[in-house]
Amino acid sequence: MDNRDLKLFKHLTSSLHFGQTSRACHVTPSALTRIIQRLEEELGETLFLRDNRSVSLTAAGKVFRLYADDALQRYEMLRGDLSMEEGLGGEITLYCSVTAAYSILPAIFQKFRSVHPGVHINLQTGDAALALTKLQNKEVDITVAALPDSLPERVEFLEILETPLVFIVPSAFPETIQYQEERVDWSRTPVIIANFGLSRERTDRWFLEKNIVPNVYAQVAGNEAIIAMVALGCGVGVVPGLVLEKSPLQEQIDVVAVSPELESFSIGICTMRKNMRLPQVDAFWEIASSV
Repeated sequence: MDNRDLKLFKHLTSSLHFGQTSRACHVTPSALTRIIQRLEEELGETLFLRDNRSVSLTAAGKVFRLYADDALQRYEMLRGDLSMEEGLGGEITLYCSVTAAYSILPAIFQKFRSVHPGVHINLQTGDAALALTKLQNKEVDITVAALPDSLPERVEFLEILETPLVFIVPSAFPETIQYQEERVDWSRTPVIIANFGLSRERTDRWFLEKNIVPNVYAQVAGNEAIIAMVALGCGVGVVPGLVLEKSPLQEQIDVVAVSPELESFSIGICTMRKNMRLPQVDAFWEIASSV
């Protein structure tokens, strides 16, 4: 077995979907199936249980995942150590939201690339609410994430900035907000919220503390999607101020003042503590700390 096979196996343990892994890793489904079958033949164990509807890891698959994680990390450490004389090499995988990719990371990337041009950066973007989960599942080395109320064990967090969490309304559709005696009537005002994550937790807490049962119009993934739906007049949304500031739809959105204000977000760089042993991650962390 080689590192490419281990990487494919590792991705499949996260996606549990042969089609998704084949597309993400640029291999055909049939080639991916052959690779997994070859691994199973070498180990003499079934790694996945699969039928027409689902894929799941076996007990042997879970044990082998630990081996794959360790082997790939040791290989990256070796590449880093061997390349030190000629300059740091290897790669790091980073996950963040689209907003973070063009608002937080450019300054860090610019300095990192100038100092360590030999390190390959694999950047993945998606819903910010998934960042810590992907990190803990060992799908990525580094993430940009909001600091939760309780930081998961063995996760290192480097604060980059703080941003408020705000209620937003469509400028072109003022009738979206319904009032009763000059106060927002949340029972009649449609609300668009995140389907999970820290934003959802703090929004739910705000309504609970005010003893309000909101009129939830939709629960969606991604702050950019919430802004788009609000701009179309579907309802009132809740997003981090940073996302709104960088949104191309900002001019179509107004911020609603509420009391008390929602708890703000602390945004930063995250990695698992043991990832700091990788020279590439350690170097990225050092540069992020100085920007």
